[in-house]
Amino acid sequence: MITELSDYLAQEFDLHFKNLDLLAEAFTQASYVNEHPHENLRYYERIEFLGDAVLQLLVSEYIYRRYPELPQGKLTRLRAAMVQEKSFAAFARECHFDQYIRLGKGEEMAGARNRDSLLCDIFESFIGALYLDQGREAVEKFIRRVIFPKLDLGWFDHAVDSKSALQEFLQRDGDVNIEYDLIAETGSENAPEFTVALMVDGQPICQGTGSSKKHAEMAAAQAALEQFRADQQ
Repeated sequence: MITELSDYLAQEFDLHFKNLDLLAEAFTQASYVNEHPHENLRYYERIEFLGDAVLQLLVSEYIYRRYPELPQGKLTRLRAAMVQEKSFAAFARECHFDQYIRLGKGEEMAGARNRDSLLCDIFESFIGALYLDQGREAVEKFIRRVIFPKLDLGWFDHAVDSKSALQEFLQRDGDVNIEYDLIAETGSENAPEFTVALMVDGQPICQGTGSSKKHAEMAAAQAALEQFRADQQ
């Protein structure tokens, strides 16, 4: 199974593990170790500890740089939404990590392979193993593909949204009037597309599109944020 996992990671993510023992440890639960007492195996908990810390650091650094206008409280809420159990379990499923976990027979029968808590642990332990095997750069490359694009897809809008971030950015030096005007509604009933124009103090700034008016407004706000940040560089 670990050889298959190694081949999968190489093909899907261009990750080539040097130390397969680390990879095996990261995907092995204690129940499997207990059922194979003579194989001198290790399970994931120590590497998970490291992976959790690595993820906390890299996610914190990324959102700190991406959202320079957000106060500490909102950065904290955003990070918490990104590194919570539910999110990591979803990332693990998306990467098909659930297929490669080594479980004891009892845990397998109990459905542990589909348990969010275990999938979260495995995702963190994989990050720890990748960090030990190939360093920070490889981890950053992986999470830039797997985690960070979810910000643009709106996974964490409940924690902080682009509209709030834009408002805070623009109102640092006083009040401004921000409006989102719906200018087009296209597509079909099952796949609509909305386009909005973002106006700041009556001046058009940019447009955004999305599958709902809210998502279009979010897209416009994000585009405006990126535009204003670029102008400041």
